[in-house]
Amino acid sequence: MAKIVCFGPGPKFKGGISNYNTSLAKTLDKDPDNEVHIVSWTNQYPSIIPREFVDKSSQSDFLEGTRIKVKYITNYNNPFSWKETAKYIKSLNPDKVIFQWAISIQGIPMGSISKWLKKHCRAEIIFDLHFVVQKEDSTIDERLTKRGIKHADTYITHAYKTVDELKALYPNRDFAVNETGERSDSEATTVIKLFHPVYDLYEPDPDFDTEAFKKELGLNKHVFLFFGFIRKYKGLHNAIRAFKQVADQRDDVSLLICGEEFWATLDTSKITTKIKRGLFAVAQKLFLKNKESEQDYRPLQLIEELGLEESIVVKNEFIPNEDVNKYFQVSDCSVLYYLTATPSGVESLTYNFELPILATNVGHFPETIKDGFNGYLAEDGNIDSMAEQMLKFIEHPLPAENVRKSAENMSWENYVIAILKDLPK
Repeated sequence: MAKIVCFGPGPKFKGGISNYNTSLAKTLDKDPDNEVHIVSWTNQYPSIIPREFVDKSSQSDFLEGTRIKVKYITNYNNPFSWKETAKYIKSLNPDKVIFQWAISIQGIPMGSISKWLKKHCRAEIIFDLHFVVQKEDSTIDERLTKRGIKHADTYITHAYKTVDELKALYPNRDFAVNETGERSDSEATTVIKLFHPVYDLYEPDPDFDTEAFKKELGLNKHVFLFFGFIRKYKGLHNAIRAFKQVADQRDDVSLLICGEEFWATLDTSKITTKIKRGLFAVAQKLFLKNKESEQDYRPLQLIEELGLEESIVVKNEFIPNEDVNKYFQVSDCSVLYYLTATPSGVESLTYNFELPILATNVGHFPETIKDGFNGYLAEDGNIDSMAEQMLKFIEHPLPAENVRKSAENMSWENYVIAILKDLPK
């Protein structure tokens, strides 16, 4: 029996990393010979961060029917809990500990936990890298990342761009890169270049009345979807401006925006929120290379400024798990006009609903989106190009079969096979 610990946010948290960690654990749990544990944060970030991270909307339980054990134990703000976490993981006597690495600010606690385990536990320490170079580009990101992921026996990446970033972070370290899961038999550190698996937590409902829901939302014939947290790097401001050009030419289009503004989840009238926002703004000015605070990012204001109230539908809230399928099933494609891109949970979720993707030609997107096959790629920062791809999609839609074919090898089962490759059969 293999004992595996998935360290990362448990299913009670919002966001893609929680979904990812849960999906990984569920796939590992499908093998009756595996014993799977999720070891989770209780608080993932410094307390000054002005945001609600817990999912208080969803009713469905992703772990229902599984044997997975969940332990919420690690508090970012309590260093004593880091040692407690490491000792708890050791007590499970695991064969593998898989850390989800998605933000450099967690480098100190995760580095401390993995360092202790490296010394006191026989388990293979795996870091599943969702990025190496942080999108926000802080002055201390590199140091926190170098410290946080240093003690891995094995790395997993989802794009070759991340492999290159890892090599640049540790220029004096040898890496053995493969796509199969083979572990290096030399002193080189193994890097398994895989992919962001296609989410299977959310399934299309074959009985869902899409036409009725479209009518309820007031959507037109052709629906472009922006889904997920509203963050500046996701380029919603560019998508809205590009859509303006499309709406000026056609009256049968809608842009459906589903997701909450990342920094607008707390009651701003509360004194505690005001204090957190103030302290966080100071921290951003000290550490971000770009001094502009994302707390002031409000792309939805463009809707009124550009006169798009009749053709843009907004659900500015966290979408409960049980409602996610509805918004994908009424849409024709996903719009990911990102400014920077690492493998995206929204991209993976889109593939699950067999929708094509309109994306910018940045980051890893050219690795996964074949222009004219499973999506269309627009020039980075070029609003005209983005609008052209939206119009092209209407005139030349792409079949679901193409999306299905492009994602057929990106399953969680294939992903887990690579992770467990070195274990005896």
